[in-house]
Amino acid sequence: MYLEHFKLREFPFRLTPDTEFLFMSPAHARAKAYMDYTVWNREGFVVVTGEIGCGKTTLIQKLISELDDENVLVAKVFQTQLDEVELLQAMLVEFGLNPFNAKKVELIDMLNTFLIENFLKCKQLVLIVDDAHNLTFKVLEEIRMLSGLETQKEKILHVILVGQPPLNQLLESPEMEQLLQRVRLRFHLKSLSQDETADYISHRLKVAGVGGELFAANTISLVYKYTGGVPRMINTLCDTALTCAYADRAERVTDAVLKEAVEELQWPLYADRAGAKSAKNARGSNGAASAEQARTLANVSARLNQLDSLTPAVTKMSDRMASIESILRDIAKALQSRSGDK
Repeated sequence: MYLEHFKLREFPFRLTPDTEFLFMSPAHARAKAYMDYTVWNREGFVVVTGEIGCGKTTLIQKLISELDDENVLVAKVFQTQLDEVELLQAMLVEFGLNPFNAKKVELIDMLNTFLIENFLKCKQLVLIVDDAHNLTFKVLEEIRMLSGLETQKEKILHVILVGQPPLNQLLESPEMEQLLQRVRLRFHLKSLSQDETADYISHRLKVAGVGGELFAANTISLVYKYTGGVPRMINTLCDTALTCAYADRAERVTDAVLKEAVEELQWPLYADRAGAKSAKNARGSNGAASAEQARTLANVSARLNQLDSLTPAVTKMSDRMASIESILRDIAKALQSRSGDK
């Protein structure tokens, strides 16, 4: 494609998480520092959230690449559509065990034994869960209970939960209060600013082998307007722009080339995209509220129907009680009459 044309060693804007191209903005550096702190200071929980495409998975890959130490054992869970048993199995597989013929109680015992034995060997034990916003309450509760293994001074299992903003909503629900109290550090990874977007593009081009600037200065503001500073969207737009420039035999990406790339992608402005997303979420919330109201009304209606079905029985019981009451009055009168005769 355009590598030879622009004298690049490799594609600078791939969508796959590549730690070599990781751009450490201040926010990314802080999120990474929180992850490091959890591992090396033996803290229990850290939670990192961020919008789609902000570089969360690349940060995880960066952390794992730096944990290449025989004394650090890491279980990485990237598939989170799991129930409690599947989570335990996934963790045990990551730790090198075979858990597939065991029941849940056996899985828990197997995992606890593994954790304690390796802790006694001075191993660092880390669980990293990506896309943790997909986890159910039951699975999160299972993670909380596993993290409860501890000595008098430190945790045995260190947990890093990474996910999209709904993860925060999960953790702040009443059901998750015990887990939330165990969270030591939380950080939300925001999109890049316009200046950081310029630095991001420049950084990736330099890593790919270009010393000069392939993007004209006046294109950066346009990139930011259409991507909102989201790294994955920046990659998509910039890669498309380089392809368009190559097709036009242009030496660099100009304002006109970038607009051509936007047209090819059929992208709206990021502000419009975000506004549409907010409106959709609001409709979803209203829909959820309406559905909840409908369920409540249905429950009330069902209870009323149950009461209606009980009416004949209650009426019959009332008649019987009246009959019993009449009999008791007759008995009382008879007893009084006998007492008077004596």
